[in-house]
Amino acid sequence: MRTKRRLTLMQKRAIVGLLFISPWLIGFLIFYARSLFMTIQFSMSDVAVKENGGYSLTFAGISNFKYALTAHGTFKQVLTTSLGNMLVDVPLIIFFSLFMGVLLNKKFKGRTLVRAIFFLPVIMNSEAIQGAIQMTRQMMAGGLNPANAEVMESMSGGVNIDYYLELFRDLALPDGLLDYIIGAVARINDIITASGVQIVIFIAALQAVPPALYEVAKIEGATGYETFWKVTFPMVSPLIITNIVYTVVDSFINSDVVQLAYDTAFTDQKYGLSSSMSLLSTVAVCVVLVVACGLISKKTFYYN
Repeated sequence: MRTKRRLTLMQKRAIVGLLFISPWLIGFLIFYARSLFMTIQFSMSDVAVKENGGYSLTFAGISNFKYALTAHGTFKQVLTTSLGNMLVDVPLIIFFSLFMGVLLNKKFKGRTLVRAIFFLPVIMNSEAIQGAIQMTRQMMAGGLNPANAEVMESMSGGVNIDYYLELFRDLALPDGLLDYIIGAVARINDIITASGVQIVIFIAALQAVPPALYEVAKIEGATGYETFWKVTFPMVSPLIITNIVYTVVDSFINSDVVQLAYDTAFTDQKYGLSSSMSLLSTVAVCVVLVVACGLISKKTFYYN
């Protein structure tokens, strides 16, 4: 009698993994793959929109890429500025998200409400709510009552930032670190706004840590500091890569270089140049992701 060949545990896990990513894979093949091919095609062509509808393509080679990198007035500056802001913001967002995830994972009264408050920026980033907030700001700044602008000005002018900078300089901090801290403080609102999803992911990772590990650490007499670096941080390290990928992509989507490519296409009607800008910026972001994930994956601990 012929016995049926059973799948191994690794094969079953592989099948489950394929089923898990199948919705994304199907969506990629149906919607994204064709758009990516057309973007590459447009970037290597001169696109002319016909009056009666449709468009025509004239092969132009890599001339659009050359123009974007050598002749365009602002593309290189906007691209490097966007990448620089991304490299500064991503570590701050990851650190802040992990810090808040650890705090919000502790048991205290009103924990659910506090978690909801930290996730509000994700909801508030919708276009409709952003438009309403912008309109409210204009009204408060003088749209309905010009005297409000003077009140807001007087409220914002009471902090002497130079005093605090001198305190940091007295601590003999390096100028590079001081500039980084100043930049972080200046963008604290953007950092908090961009950290909602990352906090949720870290909370989920922290809740998945086996309680037995903390019990063993407590029995061994480990301090809270040692428990964090020996138990908590290694256990959530795989999710750090996930959050980095999400943060980099989210930062790229909201960057000025994407807006520049959009304006070049739909305002200046230069679709080929816009496609080349999109591809160049996408490649730059992919390089950042590969380098960052490659460096972090070497220190990542996987609990099995």
